[in-house]
Amino acid sequence: MAIETNGTRPAPAGVDWTCVSPKAGAGLVLTEGDDLKLVYPQPGAEPERFEGLNFTHFLLQPMDGPDQAANTQAAISYCLAHPQWSLSLQTHKYIGID
Repeated sequence: MAIETNGTRPAPAGVDWTCVSPKAGAGLVLTEGDDLKLVYPQPGAEPERFEGLNFTHFLLQPMDGPDQAANTQAAISYCLAHPQWSLSLQTHKYIGID
């Protein structure tokens, strides 16, 4: 079983794959797992804050909205400068699922 969570509660027993997508201002309880997906840029949730956590994959997803093009370029630049991070996309936004 796989879950995606904001990480504010412990994962339930029996989960095989854990993806944490932290939000700024939310207390992070779940500090290890498979994927850490971070919407970027997100004031109060800078990537450096999460780099020491025990995740296998660190993924940056450009924030959508009116600055999407600039946010995408910023995410690409960050990933190139910090190879621990990989670029990911919020696919649901591109196919119209909110």
